[in-house]
Parts: sequence; structure tokens; C-alpha cells
Amino acid sequence: MKHWRYIMVPLVALSFTACTDKIMDDINKNRNDAENVLAANELPAVTTETAFSTVGTDMAWYTSVFVELNTGTHGQMRDADLRVGVTASSLMNNSWNAVYDNMMILQDIIKKCSPGGAEAQNTATLGIGQVLMAYNLAVVTDMWGQVPFNEALKGLDNRHPKYDKQQDIYTKVIIPYLDAAIANFAKPVDQAIINKIAENDLILEGDMDKWVKAAWSLKMRYYLHLSGVMPDAADKALACLPNGIDNALNAFIFDKYQPTATGENPWFQHLKDRKALSTSKTLYDLMNQRNDPRIAAYFEKKDGQVVPAPNGTALESQGTLYSTSKLSLNRTAPTPLMSYHEVKFIEAELLARKGQDFRPALQAAIEANFAYHGVTGGADYYNNKVVPLLGNTQAANLQEIMTQKYIAFYEAEAIEAYNDYRRTRIPTLNNPNNNNAAYGFLERFPYPTTETSNNGANVPKVNIFRDKIWWAGGTE
Repeated sequence: MKHWRYIMVPLVALSFTACTDKIMDDINKNRNDAENVLAANELPAVTTETAFSTVGTDMAWYTSVFVELNTGTHGQMRDADLRVGVTASSLMNNSWNAVYDNMMILQDIIKKCSPGGAEAQNTATLGIGQVLMAYNLAVVTDMWGQVPFNEALKGLDNRHPKYDKQQDIYTKVIIPYLDAAIANFAKPVDQAIINKIAENDLILEGDMDKWVKAAWSLKMRYYLHLSGVMPDAADKALACLPNGIDNALNAFIFDKYQPTATGENPWFQHLKDRKALSTSKTLYDLMNQRNDPRIAAYFEKKDGQVVPAPNGTALESQGTLYSTSKLSLNRTAPTPLMSYHEVKFIEAELLARKGQDFRPALQAAIEANFAYHGVTGGADYYNNKVVPLLGNTQAANLQEIMTQKYIAFYEAEAIEAYNDYRRTRIPTLNNPNNNNAAYGFLERFPYPTTETSNNGANVPKVNIFRDKIWWAGGTE
């Protein structure tokens, strides 16, 4: 008995230790952070983050100042207007991290729903993941140029990913992802899966026909970006048109903001919390010259009139000296990821470049934008104010097409307005700081602290004022 007693004591002690470890492991688990979830249950995060963080906050606010849809008159926005501190690696660190975090989740969705994954039959969610991955990656490479992708999104397995050329990102990732998504959307899928997607898709609510149209129209946009560097890009863009967004009801728009402190549209939050943006004189003058009815919808008045802030020379103001955005007063205003009027403006530009009849597309684009803002008189404006400005030359026609698109993109579509300006240099910008010998117009964002500190050996050396991104005429 004594022999067994001495053997059992350590066994019992070991048993208690093992039980204690197991209990502690269970206690330390975060029950709200599941390790494995259905791909469709990840859709609320990626759809919201794409609308809010990728195209709704800092990158949109800064590009609206650079391209003079707004004038920065306070804090960081005024600094951007004056070109102060814009080379700092901290400028876009949060935005970079947010987009890459979003792409990490999208990668998880794509892996789960691809052949060999746990949800290989879920080709509908796979297609959504591929569209949103293409979208987020396009924004990153459009803002920075060369960025990590093929070796990125691996966490601790590769903390120093190499940077991919923008040409490769567009031709080997973005366009192929959209093609793959279109193919996946065409595959049959159980209605139960579609129902689950509908519960979690905060952009198109599981309407797969709309996702197909969005994929085709995004291809059109990205081929437009490539039209200056790829000989057949314009034809490829126009070939997407019949399958893409064909009316405002099919537009690629996030419309799920809520009138709460944490659920508001980010432009509303920015206006109320910072009041750092004022009405741009460049934009206002273009609209005023055309007696544009959208002025009343776009801008708040000061003492009965719109008071625009001169770009690059405005006085410090937090909503006191100059007019501010009337659009941003809408607490639940939608975020357009790709609008119907953008599709028609792209069509008009490409037809004009090919010497074909672009006028019906231009008129449709303008009328669609008027309707988007709840403004009447789009047809009269086109016939009486726009048509007289069209000319007999391609250059004159493109000048007015791109000017109208610029006006239409105020203010939530600022990122694409920035992309258009870098492609075409239309319209003429007026910030005198664009012509400063030491700095100038920002052709891209500075690489973020996350990369310069932790992956510095791979970060390209660029001058953000001089080095254009590849599709805008730069080298890589």
C-alpha cells in the first residue's frame, strides 16, 4: 500500500496541473474572436471597411484637397493645401494599415471558398471576395504606385515582403481577379448560401446580378486607367460596357450608414468634428461660370452667398470664413464605390478619344449625376450650358467632358477625380503651391511608417512631387 501511495501522489498532482492548464487555456480564449467563421460572416467587415476606410476617410479627404474639390483651411487639411508635412511617412500610415488589414480578411475569404478550401462550393462569396480584393488593391496601387502583394498578407511568415510593379499588379492581379469573379458568379450555388450572403453583404445585399455588373464596370474603370500605357485598353474598357452598371439602381454603392455617433458617414463626421475643409474656389468658379444648378445642393452659404476659399492661399478657418459642404451635412449619405454617372462619363471620354459620338453618353452622365443629388434640370443644363462649350476638336470636347466629370465627383468620389487629373491634367488647378520649385502637386502618397520602419529595404525611393505612378506616365 505504501508503494502505491507514493506512486499515486505524483500522478494526482500531475492530473491537477493538467486540469489547471486546460482551465486556464479555456479562460484565456476570446470567445468573441472565433478562429473559424463562415466566409459570408466576414462580409460585414470587408464591405463596411471598403466603403469607410478605403475610400471614405483620409485618402478621400486628402485627394479632395490635392485635386481642389475642397480647400484645406484648418489643421492637417490646411497643411496639405500649403504642402506642409505631406512628405511625412505618418501621413497615410493609418490608411495603409486599414486597407491591408481589410485585404487580410479578404484573403481568408478567398482561401476558404477556393477549390480545396473549407467552403469550396461557395463560389458566390468567393466572387465577392475577389471583386473587393481587386478594388482595395487598386486603391492602394493608385495612391502609392509599387506596393507589396504577392509576398504580402502572410503575417509573421513574411514581415519583409517585396514590392510588386504596378504594371504587374494591374495586369496579373486586378484584372484577373475581376475575370475570376465574373466566372465564379456564373456558377450555380445553393439558395441557402445566397440567403446567408444577403444577410451580411452591406453593399449589394446579396444581389449577385449587381455584383456581376459591378465587376464588369470596375474592369472598365481600370482599363481606363491603363489607356495611356496599353494600346488596346480603351477598346477593352468599352467592351465591358454592355455587361456593366446600366442604371442608377444597379450602382455599386454603400448605403448602410446610421444616424449614430459610430455609424455616420465619414464626411459628416469630418465636417462636424474638424471643420477643416471649405468650398474650393477652383470648383466653385467652374460651376459658377456655367450657372450650374448643383451649386445650391453642393455648398452652404455665408450671409446669403457662397464664399469659396482660394486654393493654397486661404486664411485659417474652421467653418467661419468660408462656405462648407452641404453634401456632408447628410449624416447617412451613401458612399459611391462606383456610380452610374461614372460609367457614363467613362463611356463619353473613350468615345470622344475614338472620334465617335460621345454626346448621348455625356448627357446621360450629367442627368444621372443631377438625379443622384436630387437636383432637377439636368437636360436643360446639358443643352444650354454644356453643348455650347463643346467644340470641333477632340481636345475641346475632352476638356468639357473631364470638367463635367470633375464637377460631378464632388466630393465623395474624390479619389477617382484625383486619378483622372493625374491621367489628363484636366481641369486646370489653381493652387500656387503646385508650381513651387521645392515641392508642387502630389503625384502620389509617401510610403507609410509601417513600411519605412519595418520593411525599409524594399520600399521604393520616390519623390512624391516629381515621380508619377506608372499608368500616369511614370517609370518603375
